[in-house]
Amino acid sequence: MPCLLLLVSIFFHASLFGEKSILYVGTGGKNAEGIYHTVFNHSTGQFSQTSLAAKVDSPGFLALHPHQEILYTVAKWRGNAGVIGYHVSKSGTLTEFTRQPCPDGMGCHIAVHPSGHFLLTTQYGGGSVGLFLLDQAGSLSPPTIYEHSGGSGIVGNRQDSPHPHWCGYSPCGNYALIPDLGLDQIVIYHVSEDKKKISPHGKAASLPGGGPRHMRFSKDGNFIYLLNELSLSVETFSWDPDLGEAKSLFSIPTLTEQEKAEESFNSAAEILVHPTGNWVYSSNRGHDSVTFFEADRDGTLQVVQKQPIRGAFPRNINLSPDGNWLLAAGQDSHTLSAHRIDPKTGKLTFQRGAVAHVPNPICLLFLKR
Repeated sequence: MPCLLLLVSIFFHASLFGEKSILYVGTGGKNAEGIYHTVFNHSTGQFSQTSLAAKVDSPGFLALHPHQEILYTVAKWRGNAGVIGYHVSKSGTLTEFTRQPCPDGMGCHIAVHPSGHFLLTTQYGGGSVGLFLLDQAGSLSPPTIYEHSGGSGIVGNRQDSPHPHWCGYSPCGNYALIPDLGLDQIVIYHVSEDKKKISPHGKAASLPGGGPRHMRFSKDGNFIYLLNELSLSVETFSWDPDLGEAKSLFSIPTLTEQEKAEESFNSAAEILVHPTGNWVYSSNRGHDSVTFFEADRDGTLQVVQKQPIRGAFPRNINLSPDGNWLLAAGQDSHTLSAHRIDPKTGKLTFQRGAVAHVPNPICLLFLKR
């Protein structure tokens, strides 16, 4: 019976998402020309030939509108930096229709609120969060800037000032959460009832010197898995949705001290939670691998596998919409690689030949239809 249920689940995912999905690739670097796209085959793990979807400078991280066929990106242009919005056609081509500069500089992450009323960006260099209101057509308004202040000062040159690195929302959408690498904190904002503004709400202290980078909620919404860039660790927080409060519980390293000592540079980059909620994946730059954890119901994690990405400097990883593949972007190797996820164990297996070439890939985003 369990095997039958597994086959039914796999068939359901294949019918729901189809055999192929459009994948957008945000890039950054002298070799890149903009946003690229390719078609990913869920059956084989193969990529179609990649092509340029939109010519734009430094389209780092990408985000989709929750209710409309719109893609947003942080980007640069003519001495400015900010957000650009594109209409997405049925074939996946992108047509720009809106842009707004950010007075605090280039954003390093972007996320649209589930209501579709606004999006947030984080400015690592500016030490701030930008809120861009969206009208009914998805057009951008000039941003409101929320400045962070301070710095833990534990790691010199990295924590002397605030560095917001990621933005996202609680499962209920009532809070925005911003891991700040310079502060060693998750900064929490309350989202107004009309979903058109945010206000400072609280802070959750993280591992001193850890350098919070990215985070994800557990499937049940009871826990936060925070990836610390500098210490290469995953820190579990409890989450109270009524009070909007997070509390650090425990942490686990993504690499051993011996593994880190074998590389001249190490830095944690991205963290994902599998749709089942049972498995967590994080990427390691330098070691050029993905650490796979099993997640228990109390939020504890256990390292099961460390999978080489078959590329270099995995700044971003993502899961296919059906949950059957993990894709890794090798920023320095200019590659995308596909790793099959075992539906029973969550372990990764590299699919030979499942590699695409994109200049300086730093963000992977599936078009989910």
